[in-house]
Amino acid sequence: MQPKTHGLPTREQILEFIQTSDKVVGKREIAKAFGLKGQEKIALKKRLKDMAEEGLIDGKKTAYHRMGGVPKVTVLRVMDIEDGEPFAIPDSWQPDDATPPPRLRVIEGKKGKGRHPALKVGDRILARTEEAGRGWKAHVMKKLPARTDGLMGVVEIDRSGKGWLAPVDKRVRNSSPISDLGGAEEGQLVLAEPAGRSPRAGVKVVEVLGDPLAPKSFSLIAIAKHGIPHVFPDGAIAEAKRAAKLPLSEDKREDLRHLPIVAIDPADARDHDDAIWAEPDGEGGYRALVAIADVSFYVRPGGELDREARKRGNSVYFPDRVVPMLPEVLSADVCSLRQDEDRAAMACHLRISSEGKVTKWRFTRAIVRIAHNVAYEDAQAAIDAGDAPEHLQHLWSAWKLLFDARNRRDPLELELPERQVRLDDEGKIAEIAVRERLDAHRVVEDFMIAANVAAAKALESKTAPVVYRVHEPPSREKLVALKEYLATFGRSMALGQVITPGLFNRMLKDVTDESEKAQVMEAVLRTQTQAYYGPQNAGHFGLALGSYAHFTSPIRRYADLLVHRALVDAFGLEQPRPAGDLPPGSGLSDRDREDLAKVSDAISQAERRAMEAERDTIDRYVAAWLSGRVGETFDTRITGVQPFGFFATIEGLGGDGLVPISTLGDEYFGYDEAAQALVGSDSGTRYAPGDRLKLRLGEANALTGALKFELPDKEGRIEPRGERPEKRSRQGRTGQGKRGRPANIRHQGRGKQKR
Repeated sequence: MQPKTHGLPTREQILEFIQTSDKVVGKREIAKAFGLKGQEKIALKKRLKDMAEEGLIDGKKTAYHRMGGVPKVTVLRVMDIEDGEPFAIPDSWQPDDATPPPRLRVIEGKKGKGRHPALKVGDRILARTEEAGRGWKAHVMKKLPARTDGLMGVVEIDRSGKGWLAPVDKRVRNSSPISDLGGAEEGQLVLAEPAGRSPRAGVKVVEVLGDPLAPKSFSLIAIAKHGIPHVFPDGAIAEAKRAAKLPLSEDKREDLRHLPIVAIDPADARDHDDAIWAEPDGEGGYRALVAIADVSFYVRPGGELDREARKRGNSVYFPDRVVPMLPEVLSADVCSLRQDEDRAAMACHLRISSEGKVTKWRFTRAIVRIAHNVAYEDAQAAIDAGDAPEHLQHLWSAWKLLFDARNRRDPLELELPERQVRLDDEGKIAEIAVRERLDAHRVVEDFMIAANVAAAKALESKTAPVVYRVHEPPSREKLVALKEYLATFGRSMALGQVITPGLFNRMLKDVTDESEKAQVMEAVLRTQTQAYYGPQNAGHFGLALGSYAHFTSPIRRYADLLVHRALVDAFGLEQPRPAGDLPPGSGLSDRDREDLAKVSDAISQAERRAMEAERDTIDRYVAAWLSGRVGETFDTRITGVQPFGFFATIEGLGGDGLVPISTLGDEYFGYDEAAQALVGSDSGTRYAPGDRLKLRLGEANALTGALKFELPDKEGRIEPRGERPEKRSRQGRTGQGKRGRPANIRHQGRGKQKR
């Protein structure tokens, strides 16, 4: 086919020419076919580069063709997540020049109720590729094990002088040879990438991060490992600065600056989403206000700032830093409800009856001036001392009504201690302790729950879109497993009854033995489903609520921002159009409405990513804190049992560590699958979740966060279980826990000390 010569060809014309040509096609052939000269050739070069970036062609200058070098079935690596959709590139892409690799939209197989299995940035998949309009897509066939691509690790030099990358991810077992140190020295923390197509080519260092045990390193490791976006694009920062200059107009805003509203937060909080106020209504109840930062006024749908916030999904909190969802000019300044400063707020007005029920609610946009930013501990101390100001006393009195109503509702009550890492001024670990749970925490929590319920019900009353916070009841499979587990304790559980949170609460109250109670609590926790965001309401089982949405933290959660936008639309709370080039509306965009399920999936995945990153980082801090105490004996509690050993945590500190079955002595230990226990064949010695033991710390690896424990002797148990283990010692033994370490079970780490 001979193209017509009428100037720069369109993408479609170029693709058609490449597809129908009977000879090799390069830039020269395209220019000649379309009669291009001078500046037109320069424009063609740019268009071809753009097409390569879009994945329409493979980008080789001498022989363009559609997606060259990408087989129909190939290995891809996920590089980005946009609105819940993963995008990937060929895993071993090595172009002849600087042209970026083709980018494929990944289609995931559905899994239960329309939700998809979560893929994260960095995941490797085997996929089937196909052309889709102007781009390409890939269908997931299966997820593949992790490789060292983009891996963070520590440089080690062997005796021959060869460099090795020791991984900081405890799931990656082997070190990789380094072909190019890139100026890195032994002991330094680095980022690396593959040095060639074959894994045997090793890796090359692309960035030197420095001391792996420096205070900043633990959070950096988590950020890199989980692919958390932590650098804002210039466009998003510029838009945030423009938004921060928006005038706070009183037009269509309720003036609440006369109310003594207080924000109660952690002492080190940098962003303040919420503030509360209450006063008696003269009828035994209270009028209350929950004021939430009006983030939707500043972050408009469709802008680059909104796209970046949606991509992040939430802020991520580490002991040494925060990776915010919004640039600091908004998150820590203009949106944050600071004392004695006028701020834009979304106000939730509540009427609380003398029985603690929320009988009325309304939502407005408001101007507030926070009377006090107070720490939880300080607010509690003032209440306990009896010298708290009247507005704090009113809050506590109103909360007692809410708390009584909560107790009647009987939500799930599990004692789940939260570890807190405190750093000194130099960023070094000062203390690791369990965070104290005060009434002040419960006051704020119950006011927030009331506002979240009100937001969900208010939107339902307008048949408006809602991003629900969904916590489904336990599945029947998990309930059957719990029933079988309880039977090993001689306890019964009827599956024919309605399963409620109160059922689990009563079950735990009936257990008087503390060791057994810890085991049952662990089992109940494993029975629970994971909460998620979605546009279809399935209630919140754990809170015993029929409708629940997240409304109270829009600075740090994108789900809350979407709820705010829905309220703006449903109740006519739009503000005058802003000046300048910011997107005009602050309600839901058409894209939000059409893609609400997809966006909900994306922010649910981002939440899980943040939780894993935060947990990994705490584990590394705990391992670093314990690294100088290897050889000491600690009081521990078993948290999980597997055929190859059991995991235990130090009481009051945390940090799960493995006790391999090979260290339990010469006796044969069988795995009782129903009871989730290891049972000695001769003595009947039993290791089950919840058991308390004295264990010696054998290894603490700060880089991976891995701990390893050992029995100090064969009589390491603190609380003997009497005759009960003997009665159950023969039940369900599978023979999987053979003497010695299984060949496929290895524990990574260096500096192992045996005592």
